[in-house]
Amino acid sequence: MLSLPSDLEFLSAEAPGLRERDPQKLSDSPERKLPLLPWRDPHSVSPEELTQYIVRLERLGERYPQSSEIATCLGMAYAMNYDVHRSMDALERAVELNPLSFVAQIKYAELLYRIRALPRAEQETLRALDLCREPWELALARRQLQEIRKLWREGTQKPAWTKPLLAPALTLLLFLAVVSLLMRMHP
Repeated sequence: MLSLPSDLEFLSAEAPGLRERDPQKLSDSPERKLPLLPWRDPHSVSPEELTQYIVRLERLGERYPQSSEIATCLGMAYAMNYDVHRSMDALERAVELNPLSFVAQIKYAELLYRIRALPRAEQETLRALDLCREPWELALARRQLQEIRKLWREGTQKPAWTKPLLAPALTLLLFLAVVSLLMRMHP
């Protein structure tokens, strides 16, 4: 049995049995658990601490490029750091590395939901629904799907211009003409 290097311990502190597994094969076993990030409340992490975790996760990603768990954690950390593009890249890679990973899929869908790419978020959440193995996974995916559909109903998209703009445009022009005349009269 291989043990995880010390730099992986911060990821596996709350995942029992993870230390006995081969880091290269973390994504291969269907019963594997995602190594948890070392915090539970994202609002309690300082920017400096978050930056340190991102650097460590990047190093781990270089050492274990086939680990979808590390890519998922990195994507989550980037998202917490408001780095959407890097988060998207990392989560897409995690889903690509392990298409059967519920956590990678739901986090990817969640990121799409948060940036309000609702059609794509709905598609990816439906894929996550297909991957559910536990009741809590099913509840999480359903709740996210419900939120996406609620946003669709209530509207988050830019409103379509269905009203004519002629009256406001004429009012603005009239106002500008009056101001211009007043400025010429009183230099």
